[in-house]
Amino acid sequence: MKRKMLVAAVAAIVLCATLPVGAQVAAPLAGQTVTVLLPPWATLPKDMTDRFTKQTGIKLSLQTLGWDEIRTKIITASIAGSPPADVTEIDWSWVGQFGSSGWYEPLNATVDAATTKDLPATAIFTYDKKLIGIPYNNDFRLLIFNRQHLSAAGIAQPPKTLAELLADAKAIKDKGAVKFPIALPLSATEGTATAWYLLTKAFGGDLFDNKLKPLFTSPDSAGYKALAWEIDALKAGLIDPASTGLKDVEVQELFKNGQASFDVAGWAGNLSVYTDPSKSKVATVAEGALMPTLSGKTRTFGLPEAVGIPAASTHKEAAEVFVRWFVAPETQTESYTALGNLPTRTSVLKSLDDSGKLASGKALLAQAAVVEPLFKQGTPAWYPQFSSAVSTAINQAAKGQLTVDAAIKQIAAQAAEAQEQ
Repeated sequence: MKRKMLVAAVAAIVLCATLPVGAQVAAPLAGQTVTVLLPPWATLPKDMTDRFTKQTGIKLSLQTLGWDEIRTKIITASIAGSPPADVTEIDWSWVGQFGSSGWYEPLNATVDAATTKDLPATAIFTYDKKLIGIPYNNDFRLLIFNRQHLSAAGIAQPPKTLAELLADAKAIKDKGAVKFPIALPLSATEGTATAWYLLTKAFGGDLFDNKLKPLFTSPDSAGYKALAWEIDALKAGLIDPASTGLKDVEVQELFKNGQASFDVAGWAGNLSVYTDPSKSKVATVAEGALMPTLSGKTRTFGLPEAVGIPAASTHKEAAEVFVRWFVAPETQTESYTALGNLPTRTSVLKSLDDSGKLASGKALLAQAAVVEPLFKQGTPAWYPQFSSAVSTAINQAAKGQLTVDAAIKQIAAQAAEAQEQ
């Protein structure tokens, strides 16, 4: 009976355009309230959520928290056996921990074969053959730059190598176009860790081998060089010292306000925000480019985000209706326009590019074609502890409390400790 009610509710969404308001309110799940916990970049505008309620009769209680705070709330509530919300954010990096703990409802039956093909990132959110989240944000990283700042320094093209990036940043600083050309988070938060992972790829390496042994401990390793690159850029005055206390979303504000020339670990979807005159002061000069590397051959990795339903949710059927709607093609298109969340559906991404609505579409699609997973074996359950160790050590190095060598050794030691737990 519950499954029949769910099917009827989903059908109400599909047919909403032809149904009068009274018929929509009469949907089987009408009157229920679904609590949804999402980060700021995924919190939909009121007109969209009002439309969902009008179509389904299901009310939404939206809760917005920072990325780190969401994870803390999910863990605390799940350990206590209570729902953090009926629908929550699930980051790619949480899959191993949340999947092994059994905290989320399997959603395999929610996604048919055609939808799975259109949402390739579903594989990243599958743990032990159970799909615990459906991806909504096709997050990967590329270089985003301010064309005006480059032109002021006589630079015709964005950098293709890391050496060119530093040289360009110094030239821009010398010309006085901006005081701190490179926007990069250095606080003890996840955004700092993921930027280092990206730079490790850019230096031609990986974090771990096939047996999950660290590959970043030697001074000639990519990870070691990546951290040294960050600290050297900071000491050279190319990165704002205040970045030691800024999260990635706060660093992005520096670029958006014209206070930085390069968003080095730029979110792919943020291009739509950076190029929106109502949200950005650099709308006419913000562009995307392939991520610079040591060799000049670009590399990047994916950090997709999903929505999932906690096993302790008390409104699972209504929550599933919301999840279906949230990742529907129409919602993804509108979410990209309103919030900059790059669609996870291949069909929607292509449609946006074909219609000329994908900011820096050529660069985005070229970068998307070479996206790699951070962990080829799948995200391990101990990743959150490792990530916390990385961001803490980098923050200490940026503050001058640790040398690069000491920071690397600290990360390696805590990685080994996390794996043993």
